[in-house]
Amino acid sequence: MVTRAPEVSPAPVGQGREGLLAALDIGGTKIAGAVLDRKGRVLHRAQRLTPGQAPAHRVFRAVADVLEELAVLPEWQQVSALGIASAGPVDIGRGMVSPVNIPGWRGFPIVDQVRALPAAAGLPVALCGDAVAMTAAEHRIGAARGCRDALCMVVSTGVGAGLVMDGAVRTGPTGNAGHLGHVTVDLMGDPCACGSRGCVEQLASGPSLIRRALGQGWQPSGRADGPGLAADARAGDLAALAAFDAAARALAAAVAAVATLVEIEVAVIGGGVGEAHDVLFPPLRRHLAAYAVLPFASGVRIEQAALRADAGLVGAAFLAADLEPVGVG
Repeated sequence: MVTRAPEVSPAPVGQGREGLLAALDIGGTKIAGAVLDRKGRVLHRAQRLTPGQAPAHRVFRAVADVLEELAVLPEWQQVSALGIASAGPVDIGRGMVSPVNIPGWRGFPIVDQVRALPAAAGLPVALCGDAVAMTAAEHRIGAARGCRDALCMVVSTGVGAGLVMDGAVRTGPTGNAGHLGHVTVDLMGDPCACGSRGCVEQLASGPSLIRRALGQGWQPSGRADGPGLAADARAGDLAALAAFDAAARALAAAVAAVATLVEIEVAVIGGGVGEAHDVLFPPLRRHLAAYAVLPFASGVRIEQAALRADAGLVGAAFLAADLEPVGVG
């Protein structure tokens, strides 16, 4: 019998249980894996690049390689549960994923495929969206700790988000609640990979930043990637600064909409683009002040994710420890 996970509250992780935890964090750029203790400390990690444009079996081969690398560790014998955080959309009830930035995976049965691997034999497996995992981690031990209502965003190859409401992470029936990256903030904007138009992700993701900067005449002083763009923005490059400003405006519009709808205290931002907080947050806060003008929405704080690149892994591990996993009944 397939079961659906309940909402997550910040109770002690795996209280009364023993053993280590394992986690996968599957994104459009990389597939990361880790063995963690029950306090969320990463003990060992493995990583592969995501062959995002490859057929489904090649993408999954990278997932299997990560797990197989971890499974040879002596500590793997102490692992008692495995959490999978994936770019979305996800379907936690059916154990499937359809990441917008991995075209080969549409309705891909990630839970069944992982459970069939020798490395995962006998382990309970829990699936969640990567932003929901990040939200669980940041709410439990990170920048949203102690907050009753919060928004947590991953701004990287894609843009995802999760919601904390009334002190609990809200997953929604399929696990996609808070999927803010595919909310339209520009009604006349360009088409998005999801099929809609003017989405936050289409305006604020890392690839969108690079594309916009190059289109506005950016001539990289070093590498033509996200860190290179951030470095040039810090040096005062006008095209790089304009690209970050446009991304900040889209993010501010989205945060303001959430604040108006559900009255959040804080918006925590992580991911690769979020790492450039020194050039992203100042325009983000400025635009947010212009969009979130009603008294109950105007006090939202913008904070950098505390767990940085490990947030998805930590959150997935927590969910694996705390929730009845998908596919086990």
